Amino acid sequence: MTPDPSDPGRRPRPAPRTLGDLGYAALVLAGDTPSIEIEGLFRSDRTLRAIVLDVAGTLYLLTRDQLDHRMTGRLGYGRALNARVKAADLLTSAGCGLAPSLDLRAAAAALLGRPEEHRYADLLVLAPAGPRVVPVSEVFEGLSDLFRQEALHDPLTGLANRRLLEELGPPLVGTTGSSPTAVLYIDLDDFKVANDTFGHRTGDAVLAVFSARLRACTRPADLVTRLGGDEFAVLLVDVDEATARSIAQRILESLAEPFSHDGHDLRLTATLGLAMSNDIDGEDPAARLESLLRHADAAMLQAKHEGKRRLGRIDPFLPATRFARQALIRRRLPHALANAGFSLHYQPLMDIATGSCRAVEALLRWEDAVLGKVSPDEFIHVAEHTGDIHAIGRWVIDAACAQARRWADAGSPRAISVNVSPFQLAAGSLGHDLHTALARHGVPTSLLNIEITETAAVTDLPSAAVQLRALIDAGIGVALDDYGTAYSSLAMLRDLPLTGLKLDKSFIDTIDTDPTSAILVAGVLTPAKAMGLMTTAEGVERVAQLAVLRELGCDTAQGYLISRPLPAQELDNATTAQQTAAS
Repeated sequence: MTPDPSDPGRRPRPAPRTLGDLGYAALVLAGDTPSIEIEGLFRSDRTLRAIVLDVAGTLYLLTRDQLDHRMTGRLGYGRALNARVKAADLLTSAGCGLAPSLDLRAAAAALLGRPEEHRYADLLVLAPAGPRVVPVSEVFEGLSDLFRQEALHDPLTGLANRRLLEELGPPLVGTTGSSPTAVLYIDLDDFKVANDTFGHRTGDAVLAVFSARLRACTRPADLVTRLGGDEFAVLLVDVDEATARSIAQRILESLAEPFSHDGHDLRLTATLGLAMSNDIDGEDPAARLESLLRHADAAMLQAKHEGKRRLGRIDPFLPATRFARQALIRRRLPHALANAGFSLHYQPLMDIATGSCRAVEALLRWEDAVLGKVSPDEFIHVAEHTGDIHAIGRWVIDAACAQARRWADAGSPRAISVNVSPFQLAAGSLGHDLHTALARHGVPTSLLNIEITETAAVTDLPSAAVQLRALIDAGIGVALDDYGTAYSSLAMLRDLPLTGLKLDKSFIDTIDTDPTSAILVAGVLTPAKAMGLMTTAEGVERVAQLAVLRELGCDTAQGYLISRPLPAQELDNATTAQQTAAS
């Protein structure tokens, strides 16, 4: 189903969903009508496919094909034999009208279940306004339209999805000098808090209502899109900046009314970003829509930074801001997994007592064709906001297990530690993801550890404790990472099931030059070791730091003194070179 070019909004017409949406009103005749009269009707109107016969109150469908078969049959004497019979005598099957409410999927299934000789016969639909004739071809064409519409629309809100925006948007954005267009990028403020507090059912209801309000605030020609989660975009057609700002203000004002669901009144706000087509004059026409979205996204992020609940607008003539890069990261992030943009580097953890390195930490790296190298500090919190963190986390776990298998097969097994986002832990599926990857690659649990931050742990301490205990019982190591940077408390070591503790680099930086730092580290190491935790110092860069840690009884060290994070192959080559030099 292609968009109607005469429609100013270029929106696809709604796809038919039931039999009642198809076909045409049928001509109804009495069953005792002479067959010769019926034959005359078909001859006079070559477009007539069928008529409906009313036989004692029951409706039957008589098609042109059925009539032709009877009139030409019997060795060529069919017409002579049937010329004077009643139309009802020509019927060969019982009445079998279908309800107009029958959806197209069920109708198609019923058709395919017919005997082959009747599979392509027209359908009789008993609609309240009168019977309808539905050709079989219309059923399958309508079903195709329905599938296309569902593929191009968000199932929750009914709004256009990103695919439809990318299909219809470029012609609307046009080229430099064409009718002005604009994009409003909309993000609901703190929606995740409401979703987690009241449940996803309430969250879905809020999104559906907000979508209806968006439609009411925009014009028929505008294309309203749900990009995913609580993010929306509106492509404004033939609009100046004053009108675009007026529409944005209506959207902000629409949120003054609370969202009511299950007895709760939720009050939410939104932050918007605006970009006008004249902001991107001179850009490649094929990239104008993507550029508009990126500019509007950056404007929204800047408005969030400035206090939310407002419309953001970035001056296109100013140098690019960090918000513009963050917006581009958000737009490029979904391509990273699909296009193998992610990789893992591995940083060895050295046993301080023996100098051996039989464990590594897996560190995620992203190199993008457009952005170049993107640090985890830039993209992890974006992925957590967009929800991509769950797919990324599963990829990291799977890739680490695959590498553990390769090292084990090569005769040099190394335990691998992977970092876990608070959102992975909060989702409650971490254990399943870990065990699935371990089983897929045949890796023993002793070769996999996870590292969580204090922030991740305190988000929901009871839930975290239950999940971590199950992992430890299964043989997976659990270390508290970056200890001392957030909610530093010995009580955390008491309340959480752990097998290891990693001291943040900030503790280690001056351990060899400031006695106070050494005392603080000792104050952490002593209770941790008494609790049976394996202790690791991060950020070790000098031999003197390593000497102090050895004296204090720290178990392992990690840092540039030992090795920078390296791809697996480079790490293997470096290890081989060290072994050769030692021999």
